[in-house]
Amino acid sequence: MPATPGVNQPGATDSGAIRNFCIIAHIDHGKSTLADRMLQLTEVVDPRQMRAQYLDRMDIERERGITIKSQAVRMPWTIREGERAGDGAVLNMIDTPGHVDFTYEVSRSLAACEGAVLLVDAAQGIEAQTLANLYLAMENDLTIIPVLNKIDLPAAQPEKYAEELANLVGCLPEEVLKVSGKTGVGVPHLLDEIVRRLPAPVGDAQAPARAMIFDSVYDIYRGVVTYVRVVDGHISARDRIKMMSTGAVHELLELGVISPEPVKSGALGVGEVGYLITGVKDVRQSRVGDTVTINTRPAAESLGGYKDPKPMVYSGLYPIDGSDYPDLREALDKLKLNDAALVYEPESSAALGFGFRCGFLGLLHLEIIQERLEREFGLDLIATAPNVVYRVVMDDGKEVVVTNPSEYPVGKVAEVYEPTARVTVLAPNDYVGTIMELCQGRRGVLLGMDYLSADRVELRYTLPLGEIIFDFFDQLKSRTKGYASLDYEPAGEQAAELVKVDILLQGETVDAFSAIVHKDKAYNYGTTIAAKLQKLIPRQQFEVPIQAAIGSRIIARETIRAIRKDVLAKCYGGDISRKRKLLEKQKEGKKRMKMVGRVEVPQEAFIAALSTSDSAGDAGKSKK
Repeated sequence: MPATPGVNQPGATDSGAIRNFCIIAHIDHGKSTLADRMLQLTEVVDPRQMRAQYLDRMDIERERGITIKSQAVRMPWTIREGERAGDGAVLNMIDTPGHVDFTYEVSRSLAACEGAVLLVDAAQGIEAQTLANLYLAMENDLTIIPVLNKIDLPAAQPEKYAEELANLVGCLPEEVLKVSGKTGVGVPHLLDEIVRRLPAPVGDAQAPARAMIFDSVYDIYRGVVTYVRVVDGHISARDRIKMMSTGAVHELLELGVISPEPVKSGALGVGEVGYLITGVKDVRQSRVGDTVTINTRPAAESLGGYKDPKPMVYSGLYPIDGSDYPDLREALDKLKLNDAALVYEPESSAALGFGFRCGFLGLLHLEIIQERLEREFGLDLIATAPNVVYRVVMDDGKEVVVTNPSEYPVGKVAEVYEPTARVTVLAPNDYVGTIMELCQGRRGVLLGMDYLSADRVELRYTLPLGEIIFDFFDQLKSRTKGYASLDYEPAGEQAAELVKVDILLQGETVDAFSAIVHKDKAYNYGTTIAAKLQKLIPRQQFEVPIQAAIGSRIIARETIRAIRKDVLAKCYGGDISRKRKLLEKQKEGKKRMKMVGRVEVPQEAFIAALSTSDSAGDAGKSKK
C-alpha cells in the first residue's frame, strides 16, 4: 500500500503522523508472525526477500523459535477504513521478546513508545508473562490495544478469552481486536486502530535536541550502531553529537531509519525512531539509557535513563584453553553492547584458571550468552554451576557479599541472607494442589490466590531465588502437563539456614565444585557430585577418596579404586609368604605414590560435573 507523499521520507515527517508502538506478549503467542504480516501489508520488505520471523536476525533466535533482541522497524500506512480513510501515517514498531529473562529488553522498548499491542493467544489465553508485560506498559503510561491472535486455530476460544482480556485491561469485550498473524485476517483493521487509538508523540521541535538511546549493536565494519528515539528538537546528518552522561563528542557519519533495512536520512525529528553511526569502536561510548544532544546547542538536562537491571543468577565462564582469555574479554565487551543486562568481572579459580564471573537475568539468558560466545566468537567455554548472591553476616558484625561459593567466609557465621523472588503461576484450577505441593517443597510462602475465570487460577508465592533457578520450571511444566506459566521478579531477601558444601579430592578442596545450599539439601548435593566425579575422574595408580564436607565435617564419600598391577602373576604356587612379601612391597609403593601424587581432573570431568543439563539447562530449553 503506497504511503501519502512525504510520509515515508525520513526526516520529512510531521510528528502528528507518527505512531510509536511495540508488541508485547507471553512467549510463543505469535508476536514475530504478526510483525511479519505487518511488514508484508506495508510493503517495506520485497516479497522475494520475505521469510518467516523476518525480524529475528540471530541464528539462535530462528533455531529456538524465540525472540532475544528487540527489533525496531519503520512502516508507512494509509488508513483503509472509516472517516479518516486515505490519511497517511508512519508506524514505528518494536517487536519484543516474550521470555521472563528478557524483560529488560521489553522495558527499554516501552520507554521508546506511546502505545503497546498486548497480544494473547486465542487458544491459550492470558499467561504469566502477559500480566508482567501489561503491568510494565501501565507503569510507562502507555495506551494498550488488546488483541487476540491465532483465531484461525481449531482450539481457539476467542469469545471466552476476549472477555478475560477485557476484564484485565478494563475495556469492553467488543473492543478486543481479533487477528490471525498466520493468515493475515484482521491485521489491516489492527493497523488502522493503531493510528486511531494511539496518541502521536509529544515534543518541542524548537528546543535543543534530545534523543534517548534505547538500544545499540556492534557492527564489525562500522563500529557501534546506536538506536535512538528523538524526544525534542531534531538531529541532522553531519551534526556533532554529544553524549550527556560522558560528555564525549562525536562526528555523525550517518543517520537514518530502519525500514526494516537501514535507510539513510537527512534528519530525524520529534518522535522519530532511527539509528546513528559515529564510527566509534569503543563499546562503552554508547550507553543504553544515555541522552544524545547536539554539541553546538546542547540540552540543559538529560532524559531519565533506565533502571540498571539486577543480575539474578551468577556463573563463572572460563575458556578451556587459557590463551583464549583476552579473546573472551573482548567478546564479552562486544556482547555487553548488544545486551545491556550482562554484567561481568574478572576472577580466577585454582582449578579452572582465569575467567569471568558473569551476572545473568536467568538460566535461559546464561545459556543464550554462552551459546553466542561459542558461535559468534569461536570460543570453547566451561560454565560453573549457576548460583545467586548471598549476604553473610559474621559474629563480629562484618558483612560479606558472596557471588561465588569460594568467597564464602571462614569463621563463625551469625546469619546468611538469600535473595527471594515473588513468583506468579497461572494454571488451570485442576492443578492447584500439585503446584502448592511443589512450591512448599521449595520453601515457598503463599501470598495469595485469585481466580481469573471459572477454570483459571493465579497463585502468588514468595520463593528463594536459588530454588527457582535450577529445575523449578521443568518440574512445574511436567506436573501441570505443560499448562502452567511462570513469571518472577526480585522481592528482597530473607535469612535462611544455608551452608557451604566443599568437594575434596584426596583432602584438597576443588573450588569449582563448591556450592552454597540449604542445610536440608546439603547431603543430597554432596552424594550426587561425589558419585558423578567417581565415574568421571580416571583411575590413578593410587586410591583417591572423593569427599563432600561442610566445614570440617565429612557428609559423603566415594572412592576411586587404584589401578593395580598383578604382582602375583609370576608366582606359580609355592609358599604364601612370598606372595605376601610382594603384596606388602606393592602396598608400600602405593603409599609413597599417594603422598607425592596429585589428582589431575580432566576438562571433560569439569564440563560434565558442572553442566546443568540434567536440570537447569533443560529448563531453559523447555521454555521455548
